[in-house]
Amino acid sequence: MNDSVNPRLEQRRHNKISISLCAAGILVNILLGFLTDKAGLPLYFDTVGTVVVAALGGYLPGVIVGFLTNFIKNFYDSSSVYYGVLNVMIAVAASWFAGHGWFKKPLKLVGTVVAFTLIGGGLGSLIPWFIEGVAARNDSLFTILYETGYFSRFPAHLISSIVTDFPDKAASVFLALLIQRIIPERFHQYFEIKGWRQTPMSDIDTDSRGWKGWGKVRFLSLGGRIVIVLCLSLFIVSVVSLVIGLTIYHRTIVDEHTKIAEGTAKIAASVVDGNRVNEYVEKGALADDYLDTWNTLRSIINSSPDIAFLYVYQIKEDGCHVVFDIDTENVKAEAPGEVIEFDESFAEYIPKLLAGERIDPIISRDKYGYLLTAYEPVYDSLGNVVCYAGADVDMSTLLTMEESYVMELISVSLGFFILLIVFVLWLIRYAIIVPVNTITRCVDGFAEGEDTQEEMDEDVRAFRRLDVRTGDEIEKLYQSLCRMTLRQTEQMRNIRRLSDSTAKMQDGLIITMADMVENRDSDTGAHIQKTAAYVKIIVEGLKKKGYYTEKITPKFMSDVVRSAPLHDVGKINISDKVLNKPGKLDDDEYEIMKTHTTHGKKIMEDAISTVAGENYLKEARNMAAYHHERWDGKGYPEGLHGEVIPLSARIMAVADVFDALTSPRVYKPAFPVEKALSIIEEGKGTQFDPKCVEVFMDSLDEVMVILNKYNKEA
Repeated sequence: MNDSVNPRLEQRRHNKISISLCAAGILVNILLGFLTDKAGLPLYFDTVGTVVVAALGGYLPGVIVGFLTNFIKNFYDSSSVYYGVLNVMIAVAASWFAGHGWFKKPLKLVGTVVAFTLIGGGLGSLIPWFIEGVAARNDSLFTILYETGYFSRFPAHLISSIVTDFPDKAASVFLALLIQRIIPERFHQYFEIKGWRQTPMSDIDTDSRGWKGWGKVRFLSLGGRIVIVLCLSLFIVSVVSLVIGLTIYHRTIVDEHTKIAEGTAKIAASVVDGNRVNEYVEKGALADDYLDTWNTLRSIINSSPDIAFLYVYQIKEDGCHVVFDIDTENVKAEAPGEVIEFDESFAEYIPKLLAGERIDPIISRDKYGYLLTAYEPVYDSLGNVVCYAGADVDMSTLLTMEESYVMELISVSLGFFILLIVFVLWLIRYAIIVPVNTITRCVDGFAEGEDTQEEMDEDVRAFRRLDVRTGDEIEKLYQSLCRMTLRQTEQMRNIRRLSDSTAKMQDGLIITMADMVENRDSDTGAHIQKTAAYVKIIVEGLKKKGYYTEKITPKFMSDVVRSAPLHDVGKINISDKVLNKPGKLDDDEYEIMKTHTTHGKKIMEDAISTVAGENYLKEARNMAAYHHERWDGKGYPEGLHGEVIPLSARIMAVADVFDALTSPRVYKPAFPVEKALSIIEEGKGTQFDPKCVEVFMDSLDEVMVILNKYNKEA
């Protein structure tokens, strides 16, 4: 095959260009974002390339550009990795909006900008809220909203994020549309990354074969099922991983802060003179070295931002007696000697504390908050425990750290998961869905069984042109079906040849039988040939006019034309005396002659009962039995009327009478054509079906060709 038309080589060339365009989209994002940042503009412009590529190339290239943009930006802006999910979600939205024509309608274009804003400003506001903390916001709109008193910090943060992000997304969409217009339309096709595992079918193929839109399923497509399983699996894995990671993270930071609390408590206990504790309690700041010790403890708590409270207590039966209590910004310190009642969470540890024993760090919830507490004994010179130094870590700070960790994990992984899902969908489409659907449709075309041999041969060629190369079970199935369809086509070719031979033999037998009857009748030269020709003209005329569409099928037309020569087969049972009487028949003889219809019906019914092919002979029976019935019900043998008379018999009635009128008989000469036609016209609606007469009269040119042909031969 010539390389210039090789679909696979063309696909490789196409995909190289597609990858280059994706790289260009990433470059546009990074470059515009860098320029707006350096210019100090309140815009980002880091999604422009994403929107262009997603709109022109679809989900996969758009998501790749969105994901890699923030991945690359992470090398010089570490926070960018957390916002990658937003760029990926905008890529998915842009592809969907472009595919549904939203970029071409002004009102829907506004909706597109709003959707992008809700993603960038709405969902994007959650990231700094949980990771950086809303306190970091200092923009004027946030301050205005918060200071009105109508909004708490989060609603003010959310609203200000959305409002300030709207101009960026509006300008980004406008710039993306401008770039899209600048790009020549012939390059638009190269934005899509293709992964055909077969030769792509052209629109001409799908239109001509009626395959466009084919492939709808009753409930849920294979691709839909795979996506559901994939999403469910990723969700379960993500949740399990998140729970495990969060559990490990929680245990790690609790252990770390426990060590910090224990270390701080030990340092605090080491600076307190155990021999002077009672003096400190009694005299407070007036005791020697009290203030120096207090200042040292103060410097200890200031040196560790993780410590919320630092204190030294004497544990007695009536409660905790304050020795030192280092005040914080939030809680006022207790004075030396004051007694603090035991909290309920410490009830189980009081006996050990009274006994001067060590206790493990405690996590409690009390009026001071959610705290992790570490106690370290303070000894006097005799080795007795005289008090305890306590250090508290605020656990709510740890919860904030865990929330930030979860948001970071979700932000980083969600973009990757969306990229993975889109890639799997792309892979499924090209490797499974399209090949399976196309193979199934081709096979279904063979199963319909109404194609001509030429159409079947073309189906086989089209099927083999698919050239499925998935390298798996689908390719094996395709190869097997190729062999099967080829064998089936050859078998059908042989069957059709045999069928044609059989049909020709049947036609020959019919003509022979009709000739046997005609040869007994000295008055009906070429009658069967002419009536068959007239029948063909009438039935084709009815088809063209659209009359009796439910009845006139290709099968019906063939059966009627082929069976027409048998309409007078019943005359074989009429005696020569009556059949060839030179004069007009008397009443008794006429009654005998009329019985040729019932004899013909009986002969055909006997043939139907003994010969396969009842559908083929049914119309021969109808014509033999009822071609002398009249539209007004005055005919014979049963006096049928209107459309109760079989259509084939109504057609034969016109053909039979016209031939009888225009042919010479022993009892009369041939009528002039004009006279014969006037008699046929007069019989419309009384003797004949009006529609049959109408199409017969409309086809007089063809009728005259038949009449002149056989008159010359005569």
